[in-house]
Amino acid sequence: MLSQLLDITVITGILASMIRLATPYIYAAIGETFGQKSGVLNLGVDGVMLISAFTSYYIVLQTGNLFLAMLVTIIIGAIMGLLMALISVTLHAEQGISGIGIFLFGLGLSDLLFQKLVGTAKPITGFQDIAIPVLSKIPILGEVLFKHSLLVYGAYILIPIAWFVLNKTTFGLNIRAVGENPAAADSLGVNVALVRYKTLIIGGILSAIAGASLSIALLNVFQQNLTNGLGFIAVALVYFGAWRPFYVLLGSLIFSFVNALQVWIQVLGIPIPSDIAVMMPYVLTLLVLVISAGKTRAPTALTKPYERNE
Repeated sequence: MLSQLLDITVITGILASMIRLATPYIYAAIGETFGQKSGVLNLGVDGVMLISAFTSYYIVLQTGNLFLAMLVTIIIGAIMGLLMALISVTLHAEQGISGIGIFLFGLGLSDLLFQKLVGTAKPITGFQDIAIPVLSKIPILGEVLFKHSLLVYGAYILIPIAWFVLNKTTFGLNIRAVGENPAAADSLGVNVALVRYKTLIIGGILSAIAGASLSIALLNVFQQNLTNGLGFIAVALVYFGAWRPFYVLLGSLIFSFVNALQVWIQVLGIPIPSDIAVMMPYVLTLLVLVISAGKTRAPTALTKPYERNE
């Protein structure tokens, strides 16, 4: 068994799969990072991913237009982020319950639309891999890093952009101020509600792109409950990464490595029960939450609604 996994071709395949499979984790977790840094927990990530995954898949199935699918995906993500902001920021509803409601809405709506409009899983032609000239020719490294689709490359470009926005811009400073002490930020003229609306819309858009990356870039198909809880793992990754984009990336790569490993274990026919292999990412989720508990400090105002003059 070990000799099979240590074969250079298999190692290259596992690492390339790791880079590719980290894509939805990165988009969803970075989007959630923005929201949580401003003080809002959104457990509806998985629901947003499901709605956008189906919508983008259906548009490509009917029209073959990938960029139209992405445009609609972004719009849907913005609307879902706006909905979460309305419920949690304006109406001051309990954030955990609101997020679960959005998740259940996304799960039910995507399932209903799939059954009524498609019925059975039909493969599509999604985003194709693009080999970066010269770099893709590097032995092993080229295969692992430089032969992926646009959405995969976009996920990794997002990491330094998110870091820069959160740490080097006025908007990022406002996000952190609102997440730590909204009353103090308000007294300095920062519109707390507006900042939270913006971060939740950003989070909604990135969660939607995460869903689309599954259905029209990685799997090129849609089925019921396609995400299989991936959105909740993304929320856990935010805690694991201590609300820092580069640490979130590290966590995403760890999870995608485990996913890639369990897939290759099944492909190679290694005698490990498939149920155990499939459970590996979820066991890792629990371990991550246990390990990170008490070792990282969440934004002070996380999950706490804010009203002026309280």
